[in-house]
Amino acid sequence: MSTVQNIQSSQSLNLSAGVNNAAKTNADDPQDRFLKLLVTQMKNQDPLNPLDNAQVTSQLAQISTVNGIEKLNQTMQAMGSSLAAGQSLQAASMIGRDVLVPGSTLRLAGEGALFGIDLGQAADQVKVSISDASGRAVRVLDLGAQAAGPLTLAWDGKTSDGVQATDGDYSVSISALRGGQKVDAQTLASATVNGVTQSDQGVRLNVGTLGSVGLSDIKQIF
Repeated sequence: MSTVQNIQSSQSLNLSAGVNNAAKTNADDPQDRFLKLLVTQMKNQDPLNPLDNAQVTSQLAQISTVNGIEKLNQTMQAMGSSLAAGQSLQAASMIGRDVLVPGSTLRLAGEGALFGIDLGQAADQVKVSISDASGRAVRVLDLGAQAAGPLTLAWDGKTSDGVQATDGDYSVSISALRGGQKVDAQTLASATVNGVTQSDQGVRLNVGTLGSVGLSDIKQIF
């Protein structure tokens, strides 16, 4: 008999807790609180100066607007989470791939090396200079006129004298002119994507010695 009573007591407690939780949820609802305040205001209004229809309609419109904004925020948060998940999947598929990202480092290994440039607008004279660790230019490439946008280039490892340069790190600089005026240009370095991380700045790609870059920094994928 005591067992039955204990079960009944437990069920009563659970039911009571559920009711309390539901009441608490309703109490926390901004729309519910607003309606309660509105009803209280109408009950206690001045009989000589009652609320007119315009005031009531205005207040109802306000709560409708607040409720709509809250739902919009929830929808935007869900969309943001979905977008972040999609970007992570997209970035993960790039692990092990070679990419061109902003940078001036050029690593020569074997018979050649890839790099690139990114022109802000079309140029009628573009020259690229490759320098060794001491800053001495070992090769100058005259690319002539080039269209705007990224351009992938390859260095065969030969110096201006036709001698094979030693393997190692080199740096790249660019000079771009249009009608004698300087054109905004950026050098691009080749790197391999080693990993993907999620940060406050969004999805970041680990590209070895070049550090980490965002998806928007990727100019070319090989």
